[in-house]
Amino acid sequence: MFSNEKKKEILDKTQLFVLDMDGTFYLDNDILDGALDFLSAVKETGKDYIFFTNNSSTTPDLYIDKLAKMNCHITKDQIMTSADVMIRYLKAKHPGESVYVLATEPVKKSFSDEGINVFEPEISEDDGYEPAATEHVPDNVVVCFDKELTYNRLTNACTYIRRGARFMSTHLDINCPVKDGFIIDSGAICAAISLSTGKEPKYVGKPFKETVDMIVDKTGISRGAITFVGDRLYTDVATGVKNGANGVLVLTGEATVDDIGPSDVKPDAVFSGIKEMGQMLIS
Repeated sequence: MFSNEKKKEILDKTQLFVLDMDGTFYLDNDILDGALDFLSAVKETGKDYIFFTNNSSTTPDLYIDKLAKMNCHITKDQIMTSADVMIRYLKAKHPGESVYVLATEPVKKSFSDEGINVFEPEISEDDGYEPAATEHVPDNVVVCFDKELTYNRLTNACTYIRRGARFMSTHLDINCPVKDGFIIDSGAICAAISLSTGKEPKYVGKPFKETVDMIVDKTGISRGAITFVGDRLYTDVATGVKNGANGVLVLTGEATVDDIGPSDVKPDAVFSGIKEMGQMLIS
């Protein structure tokens, strides 16, 4: 489907590889074969890489610690998450507005630490209530990959959206790959909220332009020299091909070769994994 010449052409013109993590660099807590060799090949050929994950269940600092346990040592400027894009978007488009955040506690704290006005309900969310009609409504509801989600918090989010809060989410991934299969992700949480409220969210992570804009602004590298690498057509690959960059599919996670035909997202190249990419990069 994709000749070695085409694959090599994509690799050669890339100055910055934007690497997905889950299903691309590791699965669960296990690094994939050849992942570290790929990073070495990138440096050897004078190119660069950053990690970008739609997974907004934890913070860059915690991802750095996780990668270090896999003998992959990076700095904070080498990793971004969809939550970082959302924080940047809120600051630019809705400065000072209140935001009810469905997120794990570390991610919720990262919003506060960055100056976002995080909304706290007037009554404890453990009390099993629906917000009273007199309660203040936040300006925005933001859904992250909330692995600590409770029914009460989900109910609150739906109530606030029905009462006029904007509905936004870090990313649209439906499932998150883990070692033995998949677990539900932000997109699935948003689907439940949409079904309940009749409202659709504004997404900012992959594959949306806000993600590419942030990477271009941060690195100064032009879109045409940036390649997004990942295991999903509708997020990782689509980010590149729909926003003036490149999109490469690796077959170590969600998508298979059979998924390409019916998809409206066509990768610029397909590799068995980043191990093959590293080998070809220095060949």
